Amino acid sequence: MPEKTSFTRSCTVCHTVHVIEVDKEKYDRWRGGELIQNVWPELTIVEREIMISGTCGPCFDKLFGESEY
Repeated sequence: MPEKTSFTRSCTVCHTVHVIEVDKEKYDRWRGGELIQNVWPELTIVEREIMISGTCGPCFDKLFGESEY
């Protein structure tokens, strides 16, 4: 069974804390420079966005208009 780690990040806009449990090996690959969509195709666009930019889905939509997730 793969080792898990928790990725915790507060939205930079609303400050809501988001916790995403991910596979540690995949986390290390992403931190090493691999594209997030290649590492975690199973995560939603919203989950990947909070990991990349620190912006949650509702705040992203307020800032940039509704996305198609």
